[in-house]
Parts: sequence; structure tokens; C-alpha cells
Amino acid sequence: MLEELEIRALGPIHHAVLRPARGMTAITGETGAGKSMLLNALRMISGGAAAPRLVSPGKDEAWAQGIFAVGEGSPVTDIAHDAGCGVEDGEIFLTRTLPAKGRSRAVLNGRSVPRAILGDISGELVTIHGQADQLRMASVGRQRDFLDRYAQDDALRDAYHAAWQRLNDVDAKLRGVTEQESDAMRKADYLRESIERIDRAAPHAGEDVELKALRDRIENAAEIMHGVGGALAALDSSQMGADGGDTMGATSLIEQAVQSLRSIRVQGEYAEAADRLDALNTELSDVVFTLSGMLDGDDEAQDLDGINDRIHELGELTRRWGPTLEDVLAWRERAGYDLEDLDASPERVDQLRKEREAAYEAALSAADALHEARAAAAGELSSRVGDELASLAMSGASLDIDVQVRRRPDSSAAGDFGPLDASGGDDIRFLFTPFPGSPKLPMGKSASGGELSRLMLALELVAAERGMNGGDDFAMTFVFDEVDAGVGGKTAVELGRRLAKLAEHAQVIVVTHLAQVASWANAQFVVSKTVETAGGDDDGANTTVTEVRDDAREREIARMLAGSESKTSLTHARELLESSAL
Repeated sequence: MLEELEIRALGPIHHAVLRPARGMTAITGETGAGKSMLLNALRMISGGAAAPRLVSPGKDEAWAQGIFAVGEGSPVTDIAHDAGCGVEDGEIFLTRTLPAKGRSRAVLNGRSVPRAILGDISGELVTIHGQADQLRMASVGRQRDFLDRYAQDDALRDAYHAAWQRLNDVDAKLRGVTEQESDAMRKADYLRESIERIDRAAPHAGEDVELKALRDRIENAAEIMHGVGGALAALDSSQMGADGGDTMGATSLIEQAVQSLRSIRVQGEYAEAADRLDALNTELSDVVFTLSGMLDGDDEAQDLDGINDRIHELGELTRRWGPTLEDVLAWRERAGYDLEDLDASPERVDQLRKEREAAYEAALSAADALHEARAAAAGELSSRVGDELASLAMSGASLDIDVQVRRRPDSSAAGDFGPLDASGGDDIRFLFTPFPGSPKLPMGKSASGGELSRLMLALELVAAERGMNGGDDFAMTFVFDEVDAGVGGKTAVELGRRLAKLAEHAQVIVVTHLAQVASWANAQFVVSKTVETAGGDDDGANTTVTEVRDDAREREIARMLAGSESKTSLTHARELLESSAL
């Protein structure tokens, strides 16, 4: 919801602040006073194109800022976060500076951003229905989205999107093995041969390190035996058999020391020393056991040539797919998956074609279900919009929503999705008939600005009654311009009533010349222009925007009714305001 719009040096507006009501706000004033500048300011902060000629004469730049209230869970929060800007205290600031020369600057919450970001943000906050803005609803994509939101077919759309994604994935694989068959075949052959070579070797992680350590032991067996034997002789000569002689080893000497200490009968630290020597002897015994196992000579029985051959074989693998055997094994696993996708054998191609055909049929089925929901919603939406148009004095006007299934070929080859695209299999058109006898023409090409504005009002009313705002009332601000063109009398009263009804669910800002419309507003602002002529030109023109209440509002309504503030017009204005408030 728009909380505040501030403008500086934009056209004839030197400075203005507009704080619209939560419900309906009317913008009134004499023709040519500058009401259009308020719309230009909204378009500026919405990221729209802005010409330097809009800058007030003699000023360096124009500036506009909108402050919006944003509810929890609003998509705006995510857009702002992605742009590097947070939302603080539930408010968001959209600012645009337009220099008289040079490029404009877009700012979101005090941070410069691309102009497109303002467009993304404002698209969730503001919808302008004016002569320059009606073509947005002429977009086929926007019409389809509106119909889908009315149909509340989220589950069917999600199911279709999943089927569409599956079709695209399988189609890409099939095209990969058919359109690039030669490259795929060469790569598949390379992967297949590489996998076979690794599988023949059947290495395990760390095997090359183990074999190199074994080779070192074999090649240095004599030196190892000599060193281990010497160590064992020093520690425990009994381990050396007859060669040990009568020489006592370290373990025997430590045992003697333990016995000597334990023979002492005097109290002291002798027992503790004996315990420490016992522990040391236990550790030495473990070392002796380990060293004695090294004298078994099993390594010497290994085939050194065979070990070297195996090390060479593993080295070839690590040079090509390494640098370690762990890398080789990881590469082999990935290659297996890649080979499945690249396998261009007739069997693989046939399998993919079958998968693709099944995915295509599943997508067609999901598209059919979505079509049925759209077609049913289109008839209901057309009828309800027709009722709203009749209440807006456009009896005989109608909106026909054409939902046609695209022509379906007998089959669909890879790369050809036939009638399907990311949105389904339908062509959707909103066709407007503004008066009886008029041909049905696409929106944007079939009516005046006023008629289109009333059509958009009818659509927004139906959307609000349907709860198409997701239950988040006042999340959107609707701006209507020219909606009262060619309207008067009772029709004008009903137009005001319908705008007020929409304002029960959303913030509505309407630029109007009709008192019967303005009287329904919760707040009214008057745009006035004063000119200080100096030398016969209008360089001294200044437009002000003032909220009118109570007596001031009655006088403005009287002016709109009769062009004056006579007793009769004031009485009529008071009665009109009172009747609109009921």
C-alpha cells in the first residue's frame, strides 16, 4: 500500500506530498492543472521511461519517492533481499532522480539499483490503469496469468511444469546422442576403454603406497635383518637362539634390577622405582615381540619382479587419471555415469526415444487437465465481467476469453515439442466487445482509454471478489485514470460505487473529473495550478496538491458539479457526499 508519494521539480509541481487513504483516494482539479504529473511520478518510481523534458524549467533534476507498506511474506521482500536491500519496519522506499541532462538514477531503500529492480518491486505493489498503461494487459502472458489466478489451478500448473521439465530433460539426452552422435560415440568409446582398463587393474585405494613400502623391505632385506637382529640381541638374546650365547639382554638386566630393588626391606621410594622398571620391561617385551616378527622372512618370499610390474601398472593409471589411486577410482565412477548418458548404441537411443515419448504423452495429459480448468474458468470469468460491465453502464459490452488447444501433430520428434511450451498447450486471448455490433477485437485495440479503464475495473473487481490477492488485502495499489471518460449521471454514481467496492480489498487512487465518483472516496486531493505571469510566459507556473476535508471538500465537489460555489451547488455537494457515505 502506498503510504506517501513525494515529488520535487516535476513539470509544474515544485514540491508536493500525497498521503493517500487506505481505501479510496480521489485526485481532482481543473483540466491542465497537472494531475498527469502524479501519474508520471508513479511511473518514474515504477521504473518506467522518463523524459528529461519533465524536469521543471530552470531546475537541474526532478525527484520522486514512494513509501510503501509491505506485509510479511510479500514477494517484495525477496526481490529487495536479492538486490542487496532489506525491508525495515515493514516499509520500502522507491526513489527516482531524473536529471535535466544525463541518465536517471534509481534507488531502493537508499541504495542505488538498476531501474529494472524498481519495475520488479512496483509490479508487486502498484497497478496503473491509464491510457498509457492498458497495453500491459494486452500481453498474452498477462492474460494467461490472470486467467490462471482466477481458475486457482496452481496444483494443475505445478503438475504440468513437472511434466514439462521431465520432457525437456529426456529430450536433451536424446538430442545429445542423435544430433552429436559422432562426438558422443568417440567420447563414449574413450570412456568405455578407460573404464575397462581400470576395471582390469582393479586397484584399491592406497595400494601403490603399500606396494612401494613392501618393495623397499624386500630390496633392503639384508640390512633390515642385520639391524633387527642386533636390536633383538641387545634387548633379549634368547630371541637369537644359539647365537645369543651367555650375554644378557636389556630385559634380563632390568629384571635383575627390579629384583634387587624389591629385596630392600627399608621403607622408601625403592618399590616405586621397581614398579616403573616393571612397566618399562613390559614395553620392551612388546617391542621384542614386534621385532621378532620382522625376522620371519615372509617379505623375502615375495616376487620382486611381480611387485614392480604391479607398481608400474598402477603408475600408468595415476598418470592418466590421478594423481592418486583415490582420484582414479573417483574418475571411474563419474565416467560410468557419463557413459550412460553418452551411450549412442541403438539400444540406448531406442530406450531414450521410448522415455521421451512417454514424457511427451505425460506432458500432453497434464496440459489437457490444465486446459479443462482454464476453459471452465474462462466461461465463468467472462460472465462475471459482463455483469460488472453492465453495472458500469456498458450494457452489451462483453469480454470473451478464447482458450484454444493448439493443433497437435501425430508425433513429436526430439527438439520439437509440438503444441506445448512452458505455459501449457493453450492459446489464450481476451477479446473485448465495447458495444453491441462491434467486432471482437484483442484488448488494447478495441476500445477507448475510458472503456478499457472500466474493463480493467471490472476485471479487478472480479479478482478481488475471487480473493485473487491471496488473502493479503491492501497489498496492491490500483491507480485509475480516464475511467470516467464519457460517463455521467447515474452511471457516474455507479462507477464511484464500484471503485469504492474495490477499495474494500485494495488501495484505490482515481484521477477523476466527476463529483459523483470523487464523493465515494475516503480522501480527496485537489491539484491546483497558479501562474505568475512575467513577460507574458508561464515560467512562473506552480502546481500544488492539497487534501480537502469538510467544508473545503464540499466546495470542491460543488465546483466539480456546477463550476461554482453557489448555495445550490453546495447543497447538492453536501447531499452527494452524504449519500455516498451510506
